[in-house]
Amino acid sequence: MTMRIGLGYDAHKFTTGRPLRLGGVTIPYEKGLYGHSDADVLLHAICDALLGAANLGDIGQLFPPSDPAYAGIDSRLLLRRVYELVSANGWSIINIDATIIAQVPRLSPYYQPMRESIAETLELSFEQISVKATTPEGMGALGRAEGIAAYAVALLMRQ
Repeated sequence: MTMRIGLGYDAHKFTTGRPLRLGGVTIPYEKGLYGHSDADVLLHAICDALLGAANLGDIGQLFPPSDPAYAGIDSRLLLRRVYELVSANGWSIINIDATIIAQVPRLSPYYQPMRESIAETLELSFEQISVKATTPEGMGALGRAEGIAAYAVALLMRQ
């Protein structure tokens, strides 16, 4: 049995006129995140964690921002494609642990729906997905509420 750990990170700045999507869930807030896709930093970090653990590149290589096919795309579709690629290479997901870094908005009421969305997309149980958030305590660009970032760790197994 072989096990591997992957780490993913993503950050996007806030913009107006877009919904805020995190973990495949629309969060009520006055701003959304700027990006080529729906800019779901949580799902992007999870994609990179899975790809890193399986040594399959990164999200920018698979879904380049220069490709119009991915303009505004729901990041759950990207995560699903990553899952299929990881699975096709013989890997099974053991668990995912993710942390969102945001000064605003308050995210704890959305942990459960985010976990459910991710688990459903990856065909995993709710218990295999952990989502939490922390604030940067007013420090730096994230602390000034200029955007949101996320880290994710994924554990994979191959038998």
